[in-house]
Amino acid sequence: MSHAVVIGAGPAGLMAAEMLASAGCKVTLCEAKPSVGRKFLMAGKSGLNLTKDEPAPEFLQAYAEARGALEPMTAAFDASAVQQWARALGQEVFTGSTGRVFPVAMKASPLLRAWMGRLDDLGVTVLTRHDWQGWQDGALVFRTPEGALTLWPDVTVLALGGASWQRLGATGNWARILKDRGVDSAPFAPANAGVAIDWSDHMTRHFGAPIKGGAWSAGPFSSRGEASLSARGLEGGGIYSVSRGVREGHALTVDLLPDLTVPEITARLSRPRGKASLSNHLRKVLNLTPAQIALVQEMARPLPDGLRATARVLKALPIRNTGLRPMDEAISTAGGVPFSALDENLMLRDLPGIFVAGEMLDWEAPTGGYLISACLATGRWAGQRAAAWARA
Repeated sequence: MSHAVVIGAGPAGLMAAEMLASAGCKVTLCEAKPSVGRKFLMAGKSGLNLTKDEPAPEFLQAYAEARGALEPMTAAFDASAVQQWARALGQEVFTGSTGRVFPVAMKASPLLRAWMGRLDDLGVTVLTRHDWQGWQDGALVFRTPEGALTLWPDVTVLALGGASWQRLGATGNWARILKDRGVDSAPFAPANAGVAIDWSDHMTRHFGAPIKGGAWSAGPFSSRGEASLSARGLEGGGIYSVSRGVREGHALTVDLLPDLTVPEITARLSRPRGKASLSNHLRKVLNLTPAQIALVQEMARPLPDGLRATARVLKALPIRNTGLRPMDEAISTAGGVPFSALDENLMLRDLPGIFVAGEMLDWEAPTGGYLISACLATGRWAGQRAAAWARA
């Protein structure tokens, strides 16, 4: 029986372990933290968006430059397959109005418990507090509470994550280990990150308020998602979807009234104002919330003369910012092992028998099901092919 080691117990690593064990390999799953799936559980606190049920061309578009490399993997484990897999673990799922797929339980813990139960039934050995240090004389070396441990597997799958939320285990330290073996990685960068803004004092009372219904843009990236005001800047799905544009240096703007044209807004602003303040007038004739009005005043005060000019500002409000929040606060990271360093099986060309999966790979995607879906798909792909390589 072939012995396989999987390093990293996030979604990609767990899926790789399941595939290897199902193929008859003896599997040891090593995790540096005291428990498995920590970032997976964190993602589940907001609902655990497993995948997005939409046509393949639209789905792949979310992966930008990496869509060609990821296409066979996401096609082999598409949204329908993800749902079947979850149901087989006893977790019923539903699809929301936007195509996003969630467990009915709306959290990760029941699915993770069922998944770990399946791995246990398959005979997978799980070793926590086993921090991978690299190789020594061909063996995998781990730092453990009991001292150094070496393992000599027939095949290895690396699924150590990116470089955000380090307290949950994704440190990115593996990049140095691979570099020492001649495998260079693309530099890490924050993805799906909040935007940093130095607010004036008058914005404080609006912290926590949502900005709904706006259309956010930064260069070629756009989103109709919601954002929220925080002491640190702007957070939320609408911002995360365009954060790459901000990272690449494009100006961030928001159309607060995307369903109205400039002439329509101008016509509403032309209604009699009486003694109402500008803020009350904007609220009454355009249904803008106090948080939206405060954002306009923060970013565009003094408003230009003329109602049409004001309408144009509301359609393309510039959001002054100081860039993205730090990488460790980002939901995910760009950068990692380039696909050019891997063969079609996700095996490192220069390190035979070493496969890579999940966020270690150099790809990024917006939130909305794409992140977990690609981690599951690449973990499945790497695990299946690692098993075949070990048998051969």
